[in-house]
Amino acid sequence: MFALIDCNNFYASCERVFRPDLNGKPVAILSNNDGCVIARSNEAKACGLPMGAAAFKFEAFFKEHQINVFSSNYALYGDMSSRVMNLLNNYAPEMEIYSIDEAFLKFDGCKYINFQEYGLKIQKQVSKNTGIPISVGIAPTKALAKVANKIAKKFPEITHNNYVIDSDEKRVKALKWLKIEDVWGIGRKHAKRLQENGITTAFDFTQQTDAWIQKHLSVVGLRLKHDLEGIPNLDLEATKTKKNILISRSFERNYSLADDIKERLNTFTVTCAEKLRKQHCTCKALYIFLSGNRHRKDLTQINLSTVIQLPFASNSSIELCQHVNQAFARIFKEGYAYKKAGIVALDLAPENQQQLTLFGNSNPKHKPLMLALDKLNKGIGAQKVKLGSQDLGRTWKMKQERLSPRYTTRLKEIIEVKA
Repeated sequence: MFALIDCNNFYASCERVFRPDLNGKPVAILSNNDGCVIARSNEAKACGLPMGAAAFKFEAFFKEHQINVFSSNYALYGDMSSRVMNLLNNYAPEMEIYSIDEAFLKFDGCKYINFQEYGLKIQKQVSKNTGIPISVGIAPTKALAKVANKIAKKFPEITHNNYVIDSDEKRVKALKWLKIEDVWGIGRKHAKRLQENGITTAFDFTQQTDAWIQKHLSVVGLRLKHDLEGIPNLDLEATKTKKNILISRSFERNYSLADDIKERLNTFTVTCAEKLRKQHCTCKALYIFLSGNRHRKDLTQINLSTVIQLPFASNSSIELCQHVNQAFARIFKEGYAYKKAGIVALDLAPENQQQLTLFGNSNPKHKPLMLALDKLNKGIGAQKVKLGSQDLGRTWKMKQERLSPRYTTRLKEIIEVKA
């Protein structure tokens, strides 16, 4: 049996743990730089607030419906997620963390468990220890566990956010209820194609022949079909090594001067190099991009990008910035307004498995230098020690005008209890 554990309205729930006065009230969370709505409580959804709504366009809507709006507090959300996942890890022999607020549990060899009671036990423990409400879906396969979780969340009054598919009768009933576009793994294009062929529910999908499914959705679709039929085909996935690292930010205003943009790119590159060193990785290629302000229709739009193949693998801030500056000089165009830039580290490999070259390699003096730099920044504060190509008097700060305290990760921001 598999279980899918899903935290209900996770970002909003994290805010409510420390602000119980928000329970029952509409809550919305904004993206980086307070750009658009990325999470909504059920109450905010009921008000008609759409996902992706631009914050500056919906200010009047927020006030009219008394919606409590917060900036993304990823330090808080990440820490609360870790607490939930650590608890869930105690309830099954195997676990796959699927996202920041979802995890699959696999119950191999657990034949005599009453899964209905077990799901309620998990709910009670997570709620008691973290304050985060969860939904539990349990079934013989991963895909069916996803279906069971949807039912648990859709009918909380009946299921108490806990539902088990443990018979073929329940499986068929659930698949007849579930629309094809809501099936886990069926994207919009596939859903449209299936609907055109008269397949409107998950049950219709399972009634097609294996040959037809494989022809139209490949072997991946066939595995999904078998999983929905109750035949396990999708197992827990092992933790994968990251294939790239992305650092991207929108500027607080439009930039047009090359020096301003190059300084931002150098800062992003330093952050990227720090992440590489933290993961004990190097990269062999970099992708940089610049883009205009797509919200300003009165400005000429521009999008520039290039890939840099490095002559050797490196995680040195100095070496990576040198290559980024060379690439920037090649692609930058004057006379345009730039609003966003970013860098992606590609072709990652463990730093202890570097392939040396005959004519050029990373400067060996950089390794102890970067270790010392990282140690200093960790001890006295991030971005205190910088490269000369960075603005020494500037610390990058996102627009977070509605940021709640980082209750669990900053000592100065913890809740004070007066007794």
